Amino acid sequence: MFKFRHLPIRWKITLLSLGIVIFSLLIGGIILLGYMANAKKEELSQRTLITAQSVAQQRIVQDEIESDQASPVLQEIAEHTRIINDVDYIIILNMDRIRLTHPLRERIGTNFYGGDEDPAFSEHIYTSIAASDHGKTVRSFVPVINEKSEQVGVVVAGNRLPTHLELLKGIANNGTYVFLFAAIFGMWGSWLLASHIKKQTFHIEPDQLARMLVERTATFNAIHDGVIAIDQDEKITVINQAAKEILQVKGEVTGSKIQNILPDTRLPEVLKLEKPIMQREFYIQNRAILSNRIPIMIQGKTIGAVAIFQDKTEVTRLAQELTGVHAFADALRVQAHEYSNKLHTIAGLIQLDQGKKALNYIFELSEEQSVFSSLITQQIHDDSLAGLLLGKQSRCKELGIKLKFDPASSFINFPEGITIHDLVILCGNLIDNSIEALVETDNQQKQIDFLIKEEEAYLTIQVGDNGEGISAAVQQNIFQRGFSTKAKEGRGIGLFLIRGIIDRMEGMIDINSQLGEGTIFTLQIPMERKAKVGVRNETTDSRFIN
Repeated sequence: MFKFRHLPIRWKITLLSLGIVIFSLLIGGIILLGYMANAKKEELSQRTLITAQSVAQQRIVQDEIESDQASPVLQEIAEHTRIINDVDYIIILNMDRIRLTHPLRERIGTNFYGGDEDPAFSEHIYTSIAASDHGKTVRSFVPVINEKSEQVGVVVAGNRLPTHLELLKGIANNGTYVFLFAAIFGMWGSWLLASHIKKQTFHIEPDQLARMLVERTATFNAIHDGVIAIDQDEKITVINQAAKEILQVKGEVTGSKIQNILPDTRLPEVLKLEKPIMQREFYIQNRAILSNRIPIMIQGKTIGAVAIFQDKTEVTRLAQELTGVHAFADALRVQAHEYSNKLHTIAGLIQLDQGKKALNYIFELSEEQSVFSSLITQQIHDDSLAGLLLGKQSRCKELGIKLKFDPASSFINFPEGITIHDLVILCGNLIDNSIEALVETDNQQKQIDFLIKEEEAYLTIQVGDNGEGISAAVQQNIFQRGFSTKAKEGRGIGLFLIRGIIDRMEGMIDINSQLGEGTIFTLQIPMERKAKVGVRNETTDSRFIN
Protein backbone atom coordinates (compact mmCIF):
# COMPACT_ATOMS: atom_id res chain seq x y z
CA MET A 1 0.00 0.00 0.00
CA PHE A 2 1.36 3.41 -0.97
CA LYS A 3 2.11 5.59 2.02
CA PHE A 4 2.45 9.33 2.32
CA ARG A 5 5.94 9.05 3.80
CA HIS A 6 7.18 7.44 0.58
CA LEU A 7 6.30 10.53 -1.46
CA PRO A 8 9.15 12.80 -2.64
CA ILE A 9 9.72 15.92 -0.56
CA ARG A 10 8.28 18.17 -3.30
CA TRP A 11 4.93 16.39 -3.28
CA LYS A 12 4.85 16.15 0.50
CA ILE A 13 5.32 19.90 0.94
CA THR A 14 2.94 20.71 -1.93
CA LEU A 15 0.13 18.50 -0.61
CA LEU A 16 0.70 19.65 2.96
CA SER A 17 0.61 23.30 1.91
CA LEU A 18 -2.50 22.69 -0.18
CA GLY A 19 -4.16 21.08 2.83
CA ILE A 20 -3.21 24.06 4.98
CA VAL A 21 -4.60 26.45 2.35
CA ILE A 22 -7.89 24.54 2.16
CA PHE A 23 -8.15 24.30 5.94
CA SER A 24 -7.37 28.02 6.28
CA LEU A 25 -10.00 28.89 3.65
CA LEU A 26 -12.51 26.67 5.43
CA ILE A 27 -11.89 28.31 8.80
CA GLY A 28 -11.89 31.74 7.15
CA GLY A 29 -15.14 30.91 5.37
CA ILE A 30 -16.82 29.87 8.62
CA ILE A 31 -15.69 33.06 10.31
CA LEU A 32 -16.79 35.09 7.28
CA LEU A 33 -20.23 33.43 7.25
CA GLY A 34 -20.66 34.22 10.95
CA TYR A 35 -19.68 37.81 10.32
CA MET A 36 -22.02 38.06 7.33
CA ALA A 37 -24.90 36.56 9.35
CA ASN A 38 -24.40 39.09 12.13
CA ALA A 39 -24.10 41.92 9.64
CA LYS A 40 -27.29 40.79 7.87
CA LYS A 41 -29.11 40.54 11.20
CA GLU A 42 -28.05 44.09 12.13
CA GLU A 43 -29.04 45.37 8.72
CA LEU A 44 -32.50 43.77 8.80
CA SER A 45 -33.03 44.89 12.40
CA GLN A 46 -32.33 48.49 11.45
CA ARG A 47 -34.50 48.23 8.34
CA THR A 48 -37.52 46.73 10.11
CA LEU A 49 -37.20 49.22 12.98
CA ILE A 50 -37.05 52.21 10.63
CA THR A 51 -39.96 50.82 8.60
CA ALA A 52 -42.11 50.27 11.68
CA GLN A 53 -41.32 53.75 12.96
CA SER A 54 -42.17 55.36 9.63
CA VAL A 55 -45.59 53.65 9.62
CA ALA A 56 -46.33 54.36 13.30
CA GLN A 57 -45.55 58.08 12.83
CA GLN A 58 -48.00 58.60 9.97
CA ARG A 59 -51.03 60.75 11.00
CA ILE A 60 -53.45 58.68 8.97
CA VAL A 61 -52.39 55.52 10.75
CA GLN A 62 -52.81 57.22 14.14
CA ASP A 63 -56.29 58.48 13.14
CA GLU A 64 -57.63 55.39 11.38
CA ILE A 65 -56.35 52.69 13.70
CA GLU A 66 -59.37 53.01 15.99
CA SER A 67 -61.87 53.18 13.12
CA ASP A 68 -64.11 50.20 12.34
CA GLN A 69 -63.23 50.55 8.63
CA ALA A 70 -59.48 50.95 9.24
CA SER A 71 -58.25 47.74 7.64
CA PRO A 72 -58.57 48.64 3.92
CA VAL A 73 -56.90 52.02 4.40
CA LEU A 74 -54.14 50.73 6.63
CA GLN A 75 -53.58 47.63 4.44
CA GLU A 76 -52.86 49.82 1.45
CA ILE A 77 -50.44 51.99 3.44
CA ALA A 78 -48.69 48.92 4.91
CA GLU A 79 -48.22 47.14 1.57
CA HIS A 80 -46.99 50.27 -0.13
CA THR A 81 -44.45 50.89 2.64
CA ARG A 82 -43.42 47.18 2.74
CA ILE A 83 -42.59 47.15 -0.94
CA ILE A 84 -40.67 50.41 -0.77
CA ASN A 85 -38.62 49.35 2.30
CA ASP A 86 -38.19 45.74 1.16
CA VAL A 87 -39.48 44.02 4.27
CA ASP A 88 -41.40 40.74 4.36
CA TYR A 89 -44.41 42.01 6.27
CA ILE A 90 -45.90 44.96 8.13
CA ILE A 91 -48.63 44.20 10.69
CA ILE A 92 -50.64 46.94 12.40
CA LEU A 93 -52.30 45.89 15.67
CA ASN A 94 -54.91 47.75 17.68
CA MET A 95 -54.88 47.71 21.46
CA ASP A 96 -56.98 44.51 21.41
CA ARG A 97 -54.05 42.84 19.55
CA ILE A 98 -56.19 42.38 16.44
CA ARG A 99 -54.33 42.33 13.12
CA LEU A 100 -55.55 45.24 11.00
CA THR A 101 -53.06 44.52 8.19
CA HIS A 102 -51.17 41.42 7.01
CA PRO A 103 -49.62 40.24 3.73
CA LEU A 104 -51.99 37.26 3.93
CA ARG A 105 -55.46 38.77 3.80
CA GLU A 106 -57.08 35.78 5.53
CA ARG A 107 -55.19 36.68 8.70
CA ILE A 108 -56.57 40.24 8.84
CA GLY A 109 -58.93 40.57 11.82
CA THR A 110 -57.31 37.68 13.72
CA ASN A 111 -55.51 37.89 17.04
CA PHE A 112 -51.74 38.26 17.11
CA TYR A 113 -49.90 35.67 19.23
CA GLY A 114 -46.16 36.10 19.00
CA GLY A 115 -45.17 35.75 22.61
CA ASP A 116 -42.81 38.74 22.44
CA GLU A 117 -45.30 41.56 21.89
CA ASP A 118 -46.26 42.47 25.47
CA PRO A 119 -43.62 45.21 26.00
CA ALA A 120 -44.82 46.94 22.82
CA PHE A 121 -48.25 47.54 24.35
CA SER A 122 -46.48 49.33 27.19
CA GLU A 123 -44.95 51.90 24.82
CA HIS A 124 -41.60 50.06 24.37
CA ILE A 125 -39.69 50.10 21.09
CA TYR A 126 -37.51 47.02 20.49
CA THR A 127 -36.42 44.33 18.08
CA SER A 128 -36.60 40.55 18.65
CA ILE A 129 -35.82 37.26 16.89
CA ALA A 130 -38.71 34.87 16.43
CA ALA A 131 -39.03 31.42 14.94
CA SER A 132 -41.39 30.90 12.05
CA ASP A 133 -42.37 28.23 9.56
CA HIS A 134 -39.71 29.53 7.15
CA GLY A 135 -36.87 29.93 9.67
CA LYS A 136 -35.87 32.72 11.98
CA THR A 137 -37.38 36.19 11.62
CA VAL A 138 -36.19 39.54 12.93
CA ARG A 139 -39.05 41.87 13.77
CA SER A 140 -39.35 45.32 15.28
CA PHE A 141 -42.16 46.57 17.53
CA VAL A 142 -43.09 50.29 17.57
CA PRO A 143 -46.12 51.63 19.54
CA VAL A 144 -48.59 53.99 17.75
CA ILE A 145 -49.13 57.18 19.77
CA ASN A 146 -51.95 59.64 18.77
CA GLU A 147 -52.03 63.40 19.23
CA LYS A 148 -53.26 62.99 22.76
CA SER A 149 -50.15 61.05 23.59
CA GLU A 150 -52.15 57.92 24.05
CA GLN A 151 -51.11 54.56 22.69
CA VAL A 152 -53.68 53.35 20.20
CA GLY A 153 -51.84 50.40 18.65
CA VAL A 154 -48.57 48.70 17.61
CA VAL A 155 -46.78 48.40 14.27
CA VAL A 156 -44.80 45.18 13.68
CA ALA A 157 -42.35 45.03 10.76
CA GLY A 158 -40.49 41.75 10.05
CA ASN A 159 -37.94 40.17 7.74
CA ARG A 160 -36.81 36.56 7.49
CA LEU A 161 -33.13 35.96 8.28
CA PRO A 162 -31.28 34.16 5.46
CA THR A 163 -29.71 30.75 6.32
CA HIS A 164 -25.94 30.12 6.13
CA LEU A 165 -26.47 28.13 2.97
CA GLU A 166 -28.26 31.05 1.36
CA LEU A 167 -25.47 33.40 2.41
CA LEU A 168 -22.92 30.96 0.98
CA LYS A 169 -24.79 30.80 -2.32
CA GLY A 170 -24.68 34.56 -2.43
CA ILE A 171 -20.88 34.58 -2.43
CA ALA A 172 -20.45 31.30 -4.32
CA ASN A 173 -19.06 32.83 -7.50
CA ASN A 174 -16.56 35.15 -5.83
CA GLY A 175 -15.68 32.46 -3.27
CA THR A 176 -14.88 29.98 -6.02
CA TYR A 177 -12.45 32.40 -7.66
CA VAL A 178 -10.79 33.14 -4.32
CA PHE A 179 -10.44 29.42 -3.55
CA LEU A 180 -8.96 28.61 -6.96
CA PHE A 181 -6.61 31.59 -6.80
CA ALA A 182 -5.40 30.66 -3.28
CA ALA A 183 -5.04 26.97 -4.16
CA ILE A 184 -3.10 27.60 -7.37
CA PHE A 185 -0.71 30.11 -5.86
CA GLY A 186 -0.40 28.01 -2.69
CA MET A 187 0.64 24.97 -4.73
CA TRP A 188 3.00 27.04 -6.87
CA GLY A 189 4.64 28.61 -3.81
CA SER A 190 4.85 25.23 -2.11
CA TRP A 191 6.52 23.71 -5.16
CA LEU A 192 9.08 26.52 -5.25
CA LEU A 193 9.73 26.14 -1.52
CA ALA A 194 10.13 22.38 -1.89
CA SER A 195 12.52 22.86 -4.81
CA HIS A 196 14.59 25.33 -2.78
CA ILE A 197 14.76 22.93 0.17
CA LYS A 198 15.64 20.10 -2.20
CA LYS A 199 18.49 22.16 -3.64
CA GLN A 200 19.80 23.08 -0.18
CA THR A 201 19.77 19.42 0.86
CA PHE A 202 21.66 18.41 -2.31
CA HIS A 203 18.55 16.69 -3.73
CA ILE A 204 18.50 14.20 -0.86
CA GLU A 205 15.18 13.08 0.56
CA PRO A 206 14.44 13.59 4.30
CA ASP A 207 14.52 9.86 5.07
CA GLN A 208 17.92 9.66 3.39
CA LEU A 209 19.11 12.68 5.42
CA ALA A 210 17.90 11.02 8.61
CA ARG A 211 19.71 7.80 7.71
CA MET A 212 22.88 9.74 6.86
CA LEU A 213 22.68 11.58 10.21
CA VAL A 214 22.38 8.28 12.07
CA GLU A 215 25.25 6.80 10.06
CA ARG A 216 27.37 9.92 10.58
CA THR A 217 26.76 9.87 14.34
CA ALA A 218 27.63 6.19 14.50
CA THR A 219 30.75 6.78 12.40
CA PHE A 220 31.92 9.68 14.56
CA ASN A 221 31.41 7.64 17.71
CA ALA A 222 33.34 4.73 16.20
CA ILE A 223 36.38 6.91 15.53
CA HIS A 224 39.09 6.42 18.13
CA ASP A 225 40.28 10.03 17.72
CA GLY A 226 38.33 12.86 19.30
CA VAL A 227 36.28 15.08 16.96
CA ILE A 228 34.78 18.45 17.90
CA ALA A 229 33.19 20.91 15.47
CA ILE A 230 31.87 24.40 16.15
CA ASP A 231 29.90 26.89 14.07
CA GLN A 232 30.67 30.54 13.41
CA ASP A 233 29.02 31.45 16.74
CA GLU A 234 31.48 29.14 18.55
CA LYS A 235 28.69 26.71 19.46
CA ILE A 236 29.38 22.97 19.46
CA THR A 237 27.75 21.22 16.51
CA VAL A 238 29.53 17.85 16.68
CA ILE A 239 31.31 16.03 19.51
CA ASN A 240 31.90 12.30 19.37
CA GLN A 241 32.14 9.83 22.23
CA ALA A 242 35.94 9.63 22.06
CA ALA A 243 36.19 13.41 22.51
CA LYS A 244 33.89 13.25 25.56
CA GLU A 245 35.99 10.49 27.10
CA ILE A 246 39.33 12.17 26.38
CA LEU A 247 38.21 15.56 27.67
CA GLN A 248 35.95 14.18 30.42
CA VAL A 249 32.83 15.90 29.09
CA LYS A 250 29.53 14.58 30.40
CA GLY A 251 25.99 14.98 29.15
CA GLU A 252 24.66 16.50 25.94
CA VAL A 253 26.64 19.62 25.04
CA THR A 254 25.68 20.11 21.40
CA GLY A 255 24.50 23.68 20.92
CA SER A 256 26.43 25.01 23.92
CA LYS A 257 29.19 27.62 23.70
CA ILE A 258 32.49 25.77 23.59
CA GLN A 259 34.02 28.20 26.12
CA ASN A 260 31.35 27.16 28.63
CA ILE A 261 32.23 23.47 28.22
CA LEU A 262 35.97 23.61 27.49
CA PRO A 263 37.27 27.00 28.63
CA ASP A 264 40.89 26.22 27.70
CA THR A 265 40.23 25.04 24.16
CA ARG A 266 41.88 26.97 21.34
CA LEU A 267 39.54 25.85 18.59
CA PRO A 268 37.79 29.27 18.20
CA GLU A 269 41.09 30.86 17.16
CA VAL A 270 40.83 28.97 13.86
CA LEU A 271 37.72 31.04 13.08
CA LYS A 272 39.85 34.17 13.37
CA LEU A 273 42.95 32.84 11.61
CA GLU A 274 40.90 31.22 8.79
CA LYS A 275 43.69 28.72 8.10
CA PRO A 276 44.42 25.19 9.32
CA ILE A 277 46.79 24.51 12.20
CA MET A 278 48.24 21.05 11.85
CA GLN A 279 50.03 18.74 14.26
CA ARG A 280 50.11 21.10 17.23
CA GLU A 281 50.38 20.03 20.85
CA PHE A 282 48.54 21.84 23.63
CA TYR A 283 46.68 21.16 26.85
CA ILE A 284 42.92 20.83 27.34
CA GLN A 285 41.48 19.82 30.71
CA ASN A 286 45.07 19.14 31.90
CA ARG A 287 45.63 16.58 29.16
CA ALA A 288 48.32 16.66 26.50
CA ILE A 289 46.56 16.79 23.13
CA LEU A 290 47.94 16.41 19.61
CA SER A 291 45.50 18.22 17.36
CA ASN A 292 44.73 19.17 13.78
CA ARG A 293 42.40 22.17 13.62
CA ILE A 294 40.81 23.02 10.30
CA PRO A 295 38.38 25.82 9.33
CA ILE A 296 35.13 24.78 7.64
CA MET A 297 34.66 26.97 4.59
CA ILE A 298 31.81 27.29 2.09
CA GLN A 299 32.24 29.54 -0.93
CA GLY A 300 35.27 31.18 0.65
CA LYS A 301 33.47 32.03 3.92
CA THR A 302 34.44 30.42 7.22
CA ILE A 303 31.30 28.98 8.82
CA GLY A 304 32.94 26.88 11.53
CA ALA A 305 35.95 24.85 12.58
CA VAL A 306 36.68 21.21 13.36
CA ALA A 307 39.36 19.71 15.59
CA ILE A 308 40.62 16.14 15.31
CA PHE A 309 42.85 15.24 18.23
CA GLN A 310 44.50 12.43 20.12
CA ASP A 311 45.25 11.96 23.78
CA LYS A 312 49.02 11.79 24.05
CA THR A 313 49.08 10.30 27.56
CA GLU A 314 49.54 6.67 26.52
CA VAL A 315 51.65 7.58 23.50
CA THR A 316 53.89 9.70 25.70
CA ARG A 317 54.31 6.88 28.20
CA LEU A 318 55.43 4.46 25.50
CA ALA A 319 57.61 7.14 23.92
CA GLN A 320 59.31 7.75 27.25
CA GLU A 321 60.21 4.10 27.57
CA LEU A 322 61.30 3.87 23.95
CA THR A 323 63.30 7.11 24.17
CA GLY A 324 65.16 5.89 27.24
CA VAL A 325 65.95 2.55 25.61
CA HIS A 326 67.17 4.22 22.42
CA ALA A 327 69.27 6.69 24.36
CA PHE A 328 71.00 3.96 26.32
CA ALA A 329 71.34 1.79 23.19
CA ASP A 330 73.05 4.62 21.33
CA ALA A 331 75.31 5.25 24.31
CA LEU A 332 76.30 1.58 24.49
CA ARG A 333 76.90 1.38 20.74
CA VAL A 334 79.13 4.45 20.73
CA GLN A 335 80.95 3.39 23.88
CA ALA A 336 81.52 -0.10 22.47
CA HIS A 337 83.13 1.37 19.36
CA GLU A 338 85.13 3.86 21.45
CA TYR A 339 86.36 1.26 23.93
CA SER A 340 87.31 -1.05 21.08
CA ASN A 341 89.73 1.59 19.80
CA LYS A 342 91.02 2.22 23.32
CA LEU A 343 91.60 -1.47 23.89
CA HIS A 344 93.64 -1.61 20.68
CA THR A 345 95.72 1.29 22.00
CA ILE A 346 96.31 -0.45 25.34
CA ALA A 347 97.16 -3.74 23.61
CA GLY A 348 99.69 -1.93 21.39
CA LEU A 349 101.39 -0.29 24.39
CA ILE A 350 101.67 -3.65 26.15
CA GLN A 351 103.19 -5.28 23.02
CA LEU A 352 105.74 -2.46 23.00
CA ASP A 353 106.60 -3.28 26.62
CA GLN A 354 105.18 0.10 27.67
CA GLY A 355 103.17 -1.34 30.58
CA LYS A 356 103.48 1.79 32.69
CA LYS A 357 102.20 4.00 29.90
CA ALA A 358 99.35 1.58 29.30
CA LEU A 359 98.43 1.68 32.96
CA ASN A 360 98.53 5.51 33.07
CA TYR A 361 96.37 5.61 29.92
CA ILE A 362 93.81 3.38 31.59
CA PHE A 363 93.76 5.57 34.72
CA GLU A 364 93.26 8.74 32.61
CA LEU A 365 90.37 7.23 30.67
CA SER A 366 88.72 5.95 33.79
CA GLU A 367 89.02 9.28 35.59
CA GLU A 368 87.72 11.30 32.61
CA GLN A 369 84.67 9.09 32.12
CA SER A 370 84.02 8.89 35.84
CA VAL A 371 84.02 12.68 36.27
CA PHE A 372 81.51 13.26 33.43
CA SER A 373 79.27 10.36 34.46
CA SER A 374 79.23 11.32 38.15
CA LEU A 375 78.46 14.97 37.26
CA ILE A 376 75.55 13.87 35.08
CA THR A 377 74.09 11.46 37.62
CA GLN A 378 74.45 13.93 40.49
CA GLN A 379 72.89 16.92 38.71
CA ILE A 380 70.31 15.19 36.48
CA HIS A 381 67.66 13.29 38.46
CA ASP A 382 66.06 11.52 35.52
CA ASP A 383 67.53 8.35 34.02
CA SER A 384 66.22 8.92 30.49
CA LEU A 385 67.68 12.42 30.24
CA ALA A 386 70.94 11.30 31.87
CA GLY A 387 71.16 8.41 29.39
CA LEU A 388 70.59 10.80 26.51
CA LEU A 389 73.41 13.11 27.66
CA LEU A 390 75.81 10.19 28.18
CA GLY A 391 74.99 8.92 24.70
CA LYS A 392 75.49 12.36 23.15
CA GLN A 393 78.79 12.73 25.02
CA SER A 394 80.04 9.45 23.59
CA ARG A 395 78.86 10.44 20.13
CA CYS A 396 80.69 13.77 20.39
CA LYS A 397 83.89 11.99 21.44
CA GLU A 398 83.62 9.76 18.42
CA LEU A 399 83.36 12.83 16.15
CA GLY A 400 86.14 14.76 17.87
CA ILE A 401 83.75 17.20 19.57
CA LYS A 402 83.93 18.12 23.23
CA LEU A 403 80.56 18.15 25.00
CA LYS A 404 80.97 20.38 28.05
CA PHE A 405 78.39 19.92 30.76
CA ASP A 406 77.94 23.09 32.84
CA PRO A 407 78.52 22.26 36.55
CA ALA A 408 75.81 24.81 37.45
CA SER A 409 73.21 22.54 35.85
CA SER A 410 70.50 20.99 38.00
CA PHE A 411 67.28 19.21 37.18
CA ILE A 412 64.84 17.55 39.60
CA ASN A 413 61.26 18.67 38.93
CA PHE A 414 59.43 18.74 35.62
CA PRO A 415 57.61 21.94 34.62
CA GLU A 416 53.82 21.56 34.69
CA GLY A 417 52.69 19.89 31.47
CA ILE A 418 56.20 18.83 30.34
CA THR A 419 57.10 15.15 29.97
CA ILE A 420 60.47 13.44 29.67
CA HIS A 421 59.62 12.82 26.04
CA ASP A 422 59.37 16.60 25.54
CA LEU A 423 62.71 17.20 27.29
CA VAL A 424 64.43 14.52 25.21
CA ILE A 425 63.14 16.22 22.05
CA LEU A 426 64.32 19.64 23.23
CA CYS A 427 67.78 18.62 24.45
CA GLY A 428 68.44 15.92 21.85
CA ASN A 429 67.54 18.05 18.85
CA LEU A 430 69.50 21.08 20.05
CA ILE A 431 72.63 18.99 20.66
CA ASP A 432 72.20 17.20 17.31
CA ASN A 433 71.94 20.56 15.52
CA SER A 434 75.18 21.72 17.18
CA ILE A 435 76.90 18.44 16.24
CA GLU A 436 75.85 18.87 12.60
CA ALA A 437 77.04 22.48 12.63
CA LEU A 438 80.46 21.50 14.03
CA VAL A 439 80.98 18.46 11.77
CA GLU A 440 80.93 20.76 8.74
CA THR A 441 83.47 23.23 10.19
CA ASP A 442 87.27 23.13 10.13
CA ASN A 443 87.66 24.25 13.74
CA GLN A 444 90.40 22.44 15.61
CA GLN A 445 88.69 22.91 18.98
CA LYS A 446 85.07 21.87 18.43
CA GLN A 447 82.99 22.33 21.53
CA ILE A 448 79.34 22.18 22.60
CA ASP A 449 78.26 23.77 25.89
CA PHE A 450 75.17 22.35 27.58
CA LEU A 451 73.23 23.82 30.50
CA ILE A 452 69.94 22.76 32.06
CA LYS A 453 68.98 24.67 35.18
CA GLU A 454 65.82 24.51 37.25
CA GLU A 455 64.84 27.79 38.88
CA GLU A 456 61.75 28.93 40.79
CA ALA A 457 59.88 30.35 37.79
CA TYR A 458 61.56 28.76 34.75
CA LEU A 459 63.46 25.73 33.56
CA THR A 460 66.30 27.01 31.36
CA ILE A 461 67.93 24.88 28.66
CA GLN A 462 70.93 26.34 26.86
CA VAL A 463 72.97 24.73 24.10
CA GLY A 464 75.82 26.58 22.41
CA ASP A 465 78.51 25.69 19.87
CA ASN A 466 81.47 27.39 18.20
CA GLY A 467 80.33 26.58 14.68
CA GLU A 468 79.78 28.87 11.69
CA GLY A 469 76.67 30.56 13.14
CA ILE A 470 73.23 31.19 11.58
CA SER A 471 72.41 34.10 9.28
CA ALA A 472 69.50 36.43 10.06
CA ALA A 473 67.63 35.28 6.94
CA VAL A 474 67.85 31.64 8.01
CA GLN A 475 66.75 32.51 11.55
CA GLN A 476 63.44 33.85 10.21
CA ASN A 477 62.51 30.42 8.78
CA ILE A 478 64.45 28.02 10.96
CA PHE A 479 61.40 26.84 12.94
CA GLN A 480 59.18 26.13 9.92
CA ARG A 481 58.30 22.51 9.30
CA GLY A 482 60.54 20.99 6.62
CA PHE A 483 62.93 23.96 6.43
CA SER A 484 66.58 22.96 6.39
CA THR A 485 69.84 24.29 5.00
CA LYS A 486 70.78 20.67 4.22
CA ALA A 487 69.48 19.39 0.91
CA LYS A 488 68.37 16.07 2.36
CA GLU A 489 64.91 14.54 2.45
CA GLY A 490 63.15 14.24 5.81
CA ARG A 491 64.98 17.09 7.48
CA GLY A 492 63.67 20.32 9.05
CA ILE A 493 61.64 18.54 11.73
CA GLY A 494 63.70 18.92 14.92
CA LEU A 495 63.40 22.68 15.44
CA PHE A 496 59.76 22.57 14.33
CA LEU A 497 59.05 20.08 17.14
CA ILE A 498 60.97 22.28 19.58
CA ARG A 499 58.89 25.30 18.70
CA GLY A 500 55.67 23.28 19.03
CA ILE A 501 56.55 22.28 22.60
CA ILE A 502 57.61 25.83 23.56
CA ASP A 503 54.43 27.28 22.04
CA ARG A 504 52.31 24.83 23.98
CA MET A 505 54.05 25.70 27.23
CA GLU A 506 53.98 29.44 26.42
CA GLY A 507 57.72 29.60 26.87
CA MET A 508 60.46 31.56 25.12
CA ILE A 509 63.15 30.79 22.53
CA ASP A 510 66.21 33.01 22.27
CA ILE A 511 68.77 32.68 19.47
CA ASN A 512 72.12 34.40 19.84
CA SER A 513 74.22 33.75 16.76
CA GLN A 514 77.21 35.43 15.12
CA LEU A 515 78.52 34.30 11.75
CA GLY A 516 81.92 32.69 12.13
CA GLU A 517 81.67 32.58 15.94
CA GLY A 518 78.85 30.21 16.83
CA THR A 519 75.28 29.95 18.05
CA ILE A 520 73.58 29.77 21.44
CA PHE A 521 69.99 28.50 21.78
CA THR A 522 68.27 29.40 25.06
CA LEU A 523 64.90 27.93 25.99
CA GLN A 524 62.87 29.10 28.98
CA ILE A 525 59.90 26.98 30.08
CA PRO A 526 57.54 28.23 32.83
CA MET A 527 57.43 25.87 35.83
CA GLU A 528 53.69 26.58 36.13
CA ARG A 529 51.58 26.59 33.00
CA LYS A 530 49.41 29.67 32.40
CA ALA A 531 46.21 28.60 30.62
CA LYS A 532 45.18 31.27 28.14
CA VAL A 533 41.76 31.11 26.57
CA GLY A 534 41.15 32.95 23.32
CA VAL A 535 42.95 33.67 20.12
CA ARG A 536 46.72 33.57 19.94
CA ASN A 537 48.72 34.38 16.87
CA GLU A 538 50.29 31.09 15.87
CA THR A 539 53.09 32.85 14.05
CA THR A 540 54.24 34.93 17.02
CA ASP A 541 53.85 32.63 20.02
CA SER A 542 57.57 32.34 20.70
CA ARG A 543 60.00 35.23 20.87
CA PHE A 544 62.93 35.05 18.48
CA ILE A 545 65.83 37.26 19.54
CA ASN A 546 68.72 37.65 17.16
